[in-house]
Amino acid sequence: MENEIKVVELFAGVGGFRLGLEGWNGKSASSGYNKSLKSPYKVVWSNQWEPSTKTQHASLVYENRFGKNGHSNEDIAQVDVSNIPDHDLLVGGFPCQDYSVATTLKNSKGLIGKKGVLWWSIQKIISEKKNKPKYLFFENVDRLLISPSGQRGRDFAIILQSLNELGYAVEWRVVNAADFGMPQRRRRVFILAYLEGTSIHESLKEVTPTEWILDEGTLAEAFPVTSGNSLFPTEFKLKGDIVSISENFNKNRTTGLFENTGLMINGFVTTLKTQPNYDGKFTILRDLIQNGEVTSEFYIDKKDLDKWAYLKGPKKEMRTNAQGFEYHYSEGGMIFPDPLDKPSRTIITGEGGKSPSRFKHVIQTPKGYRRLSPVELERLNMFPDDHTKLEGVSDTKRAFFMGNALVVGVIEKIGIALNQKITNEVALQSER
Repeated sequence: MENEIKVVELFAGVGGFRLGLEGWNGKSASSGYNKSLKSPYKVVWSNQWEPSTKTQHASLVYENRFGKNGHSNEDIAQVDVSNIPDHDLLVGGFPCQDYSVATTLKNSKGLIGKKGVLWWSIQKIISEKKNKPKYLFFENVDRLLISPSGQRGRDFAIILQSLNELGYAVEWRVVNAADFGMPQRRRRVFILAYLEGTSIHESLKEVTPTEWILDEGTLAEAFPVTSGNSLFPTEFKLKGDIVSISENFNKNRTTGLFENTGLMINGFVTTLKTQPNYDGKFTILRDLIQNGEVTSEFYIDKKDLDKWAYLKGPKKEMRTNAQGFEYHYSEGGMIFPDPLDKPSRTIITGEGGKSPSRFKHVIQTPKGYRRLSPVELERLNMFPDDHTKLEGVSDTKRAFFMGNALVVGVIEKIGIALNQKITNEVALQSER
């Protein structure tokens, strides 16, 4: 395809980023895979490795859906960067971990943090690539902006300074998918970065940071927002190198500096709190429910309903810990069953299995109370039906995949906005 954007997908899971960027069979997630998505994105290499399991189920599902060509199922920390093809866009949903920097690497520009922290694998790929990717697109849990508790925001500051030193400007936005009409209340931080020398990086300099954040930026175009304090954003410069930031950033303060939206360019951070500005259609849980297609194993035995009701109900009681000490335990109640007239709660990795649980979804149907099926969980993340269905992969494992996945529609919208930015900037360049 003309103007093809080559993509490398890290921590690929079962392919949420790929579905959002490429579509499925040429179709768009936002349309329920009914309408075409003319996408310039092409995944040329992907990696999925689960260190804690012998059978690589997620990688097997990925290969089943997208093929083995260009797919790596090995520890990304052990992958030789020279084996990763050159690409325009690097994407991935990396885990939220402790990013504290341990030491510098001798005779190297790079830094390493705690062993197994996957951010440093990303940093290594970018730093060792002769032709750095022009654009980066990452997803993480929103607590990244306030971690760890002793140095609120330090981990995100390390990431920002790491990318700053590699020549990138960065914008971020916390997006709750349900706020923009999608079927699940899933709040995640999305991070976009633009390499120095690209037309988007240059265009950043032509507007104020607040204008970019609220109106001109890629994320603003994908997910419009408003802000009551746009005249008074928080502004500061990242001081020192990554080691210094790891040791000193926001030390001994109880509140973080990073709001849910922001921009960093040349080490200068502008951040402000925004609210979604959406007036379109909302998808609710009822819209995605399978009618008459769910097998009996998902229905809850009437004799177990009291257990479910207890676990989901409010509690104020005395409990005894392992050492024999008594303590007061309390927690608020959850709506039981889950309402069908609202977007669903966030899917978690423990969603699968028959055992009663506080956090699993339960809905009421004419045939009784039941858990959600794997297909319904896939629909809540805007995956194609039976995307994770594969011989040897249990329903519990399929639920686990969806607890780890992202809402594909969010990726699709950001991908479209990013492509428009790239296309517009290329067109402007050709006119000059």
